[in-house]
Amino acid sequence: MKHTKLFSFVLVLISSYSFVEAQSLNEKPDAYKKGWHLEDHQSSGIYGISAERAYQELLTGKSPKKKVIVAVIDSGIDTAHEDLKPMLWLNKKEIPGNGIDDDKNGYIDDIHGWNFIGGKDGKNVGKDSYEAVRVYYKFKPEFGNGQVDENSLSGEKKMQYQLFTKAKNQIEAQAKEAGMYVMILKDLVAKIPSADSILKSSMGKERYTGDELQDFKPSEASVIKAKSVLLGFFQQTRQMENTNVSLIADLISFYEGEKSKVEAIEKEPTRYRQDVVKDNYNDINDRFYGNNDLMGTDPSHGTHVAGIIGASRENKVGIKGVANHVEIMTIRAVPDGDEHDKDIANAIRYAVDNGALVVNMSFGKSFSPEKKWVDEAVQYAASKGVLLVHAAGNDAKNIDTQDNFPSRNFENDTLKVFTNWINVGASGATETDLAASFSNYGKREVNVFAPGVKIYSSIPGGNTYGEKDGTSMASPVVAGLAALILSYYPDLSAEQVKDIIERSANKPSTANFAKPGTDDEKTSLDQLSITGGIVNALDALKLASTTKGIRKSQEGNTDKSNKKAKK
Repeated sequence: MKHTKLFSFVLVLISSYSFVEAQSLNEKPDAYKKGWHLEDHQSSGIYGISAERAYQELLTGKSPKKKVIVAVIDSGIDTAHEDLKPMLWLNKKEIPGNGIDDDKNGYIDDIHGWNFIGGKDGKNVGKDSYEAVRVYYKFKPEFGNGQVDENSLSGEKKMQYQLFTKAKNQIEAQAKEAGMYVMILKDLVAKIPSADSILKSSMGKERYTGDELQDFKPSEASVIKAKSVLLGFFQQTRQMENTNVSLIADLISFYEGEKSKVEAIEKEPTRYRQDVVKDNYNDINDRFYGNNDLMGTDPSHGTHVAGIIGASRENKVGIKGVANHVEIMTIRAVPDGDEHDKDIANAIRYAVDNGALVVNMSFGKSFSPEKKWVDEAVQYAASKGVLLVHAAGNDAKNIDTQDNFPSRNFENDTLKVFTNWINVGASGATETDLAASFSNYGKREVNVFAPGVKIYSSIPGGNTYGEKDGTSMASPVVAGLAALILSYYPDLSAEQVKDIIERSANKPSTANFAKPGTDDEKTSLDQLSITGGIVNALDALKLASTTKGIRKSQEGNTDKSNKKAKK
């Protein structure tokens, strides 16, 4: 599940009844200017990561030693975007478009990455169901008659029943909450397409931004009304620089997702993935499936994430990524819905086998029925010195006590954690919102916080940019920082980079902000995470410069188990 959308649309629900309030939401305080996440707190008062200061004071005139490959496991990436195209990973062992698996890695024409939720016929999974619903209907035939005596069950059957009960309780609770959202959004969803059609005709363009719409001065009553509907929507979501196409797609996606939650308790989920991918899902060794379509159906989320990590810093357009010497490897495995464990496991292995040193994972869910597969892939990444960076989630919940997968714990053992894993919460720019109101947290499970509110980055459209909120945005800030460190200090191991990022985090002493999910319960970052800090590029690079690297060679990186390259 891609978690940036939920928070944005909750704002819509809160503010949709007041156009005056919506206008005030669009007013950006100086703290939230474009690129605020790269600012330095000491010089600006903004709780950024001091990246620009690091470049100026530590890296000017210093050449990076290694180009670092960062894999982005996500919804896909706009590979034609002006700020990302020069930064894409290139598989030099493949000849583009010849339909042959030249490098014999099992994936045909994987020039910039791979799509694990596509079919060999070119079709792609866009929408998918939620894992809780899949779990519920998997066990419903056996446990759904309401006459099960849990005390009579043992071993695996008892675990399955408990999983079924948990899924049932969750989807019932979600259906109740989603019903409210559907009721509120129903009228807006009905009006938006018609209003958009009128505006496209009157403005003479298929795509327009909120800023362009605000400057548009119609005279006809129907067009004025259409402008009011769409402009209010742009303003309520603080997406004035986004396009109508992307914003409306997000609205429809969110609305349909909430409708599916309402229907879930009575309607068995469509087999979206199975009907398209056509692999043997129950066989983890059946790994060579998918296609090389990296944009898929909606690459908005992944495009935004990729820009934060490594958008070109040299082309003088758009934005600047955190890292300056990276290649972005695109791995599509996250649909509009919940990702499947098998796809995530294979995505991690693909990233490792093809040379990624850092993997960004801005997704999450509450159930992981095949967690063992993911755990084994994470262990494989650890054995090859690959750092995994994961978004903590946007449900304002304590993930010390509530499930959030994939997790840094091996086989649900909270005492056995992966040493190559960083969980990232989302921070804001000022002392009053150091922890974003939507961010998950955990004194045991969240390692660090990083900027994740109103982050300006690339979105699909070739030369288009916009803001998004979420731990999905905070995670790539940390992934970018890890890549930046490794590009100048490539001898550092994944564990050393993790340790450097944690030890160098800026630890604000303030407790003048609300605990996520509450209105007035004050807290501090040391109560919400392991480090109690926000990542800091300047101090991380200083610490890295004094650390002796112990990285082992990655030669022989490929997992050759069940190697059956397809021709």
